[in-house]
Amino acid sequence: MLTIELNNLLQEQALQHQDTEERYITDSVSWEQYETLLERIGDAAGYRVTFLDGVLEIMSPSRRHESRKTRIGDLLLIYFVEADIEYFPFGSTTLRQEKKRGGTEPDEAYCIGTDREFPDLAIEVIVTSGSINTLELYRRLNVQEVWFWCNDRFAIYHLREEIPVEFVSNCGYELITKSELLPELDIDMLAEFLKVPQPLAAAKEWKQYLRSNNSNL
Repeated sequence: MLTIELNNLLQEQALQHQDTEERYITDSVSWEQYETLLERIGDAAGYRVTFLDGVLEIMSPSRRHESRKTRIGDLLLIYFVEADIEYFPFGSTTLRQEKKRGGTEPDEAYCIGTDREFPDLAIEVIVTSGSINTLELYRRLNVQEVWFWCNDRFAIYHLREEIPVEFVSNCGYELITKSELLPELDIDMLAEFLKVPQPLAAAKEWKQYLRSNNSNL
């Protein structure tokens, strides 16, 4: 068993070394130029475009990035079904508002309970750091909760209507230990199942775990 785990770790490290992300950042970009770029890139080019106050970032996600964001979405889908929670997925739909001078493409995003123009929840997988303040961008789009997946764990931020002094550094978001949108979800257990190397095994074990603990859902 130890040999298998060591081999998996070495393979993952080798993939991480080969599987890099690329970012291009520029400033003094107009809203019209941003929208023109979105039209030119389209949906199939494999780029993520973020815009805030004239700063434009184009990111080419790594396979590791896309794999992790897909697996998060897969396990959340199982949770929504098992917990009987109505949800409306956005995927990586471009979210933007010209009057707020911001736009982005989350890794995953959802409305919970009721469908709306902008999601309640956005999820970002962090492999390499960008230059744009993601929380400020989501605040302008009024996204209530943002989850960051980084270093094999989640950091959850919830937007407060008022901005007390202690939340200013987080652009009005409070760092919390459990989701307020999905209060029955054990976020630490979700993270543990995301660490399972085989996606199929992780999905099966996650479903079994949820069913065996359905009294808490």
